[in-house]
Amino acid sequence: MTENNSACAIQVKDVTKIYKLYDKPIDRLKESLHPGHKEYHRKFYALDKISFDVKKGETVGIIGTNGSGKSTILKIITGVLTPTTGEVKVDGTISALLELGAGFNMDYTGIENIYMNGTMMGFSKKEMDEKLQDILDFADIGDFVHQPVKTYSSGMFVRLRLRWPSMWNRKSSSWTRRSPWETCFSRRNATAAWRRSGSAEPPFSW
Repeated sequence: MTENNSACAIQVKDVTKIYKLYDKPIDRLKESLHPGHKEYHRKFYALDKISFDVKKGETVGIIGTNGSGKSTILKIITGVLTPTTGEVKVDGTISALLELGAGFNMDYTGIENIYMNGTMMGFSKKEMDEKLQDILDFADIGDFVHQPVKTYSSGMFVRLRLRWPSMWNRKSSSWTRRSPWETCFSRRNATAAWRRSGSAEPPFSW
């Protein structure tokens, strides 16, 4: 935590996340009602005094074995979870793609899901209108964008879901459980969209 605050997009300081594990469901009730506050749980440290900085413009990957706390720290950074102790500071706003299907209503159309998620993230209809065509051009799913998402193939769903969060120009984004084929797929399509646009700058840093 030695970086200048103004140079950091994300600061994580001494973050610990403890879960209470009970051998039996009844133990939770017994603990809450015990007059002597007897503990029936054992503590599981999902995170233990984690500290790091992410500077503006950096891309950071978190690597570890199953159960090592990767998703936990990302959920704390994005505000989905609160730490037991420690603090997280984020300069600006942050968006998260923690699970591929998170935030999508499978009964809504692709268009409806884009507008619904944009509204939940605080964007106006005008802002979403301006971004919509870019999202649709990249997703390239044709008239299916007007059909319920539950009718999409897995490839169509991935194209739509991976594209729209990146269009909102958020200062920070959090990703987890992204497979290598998703990375290759989105890179190929992002490059193709960039070439079609004629822009001098590529849309993403890899």
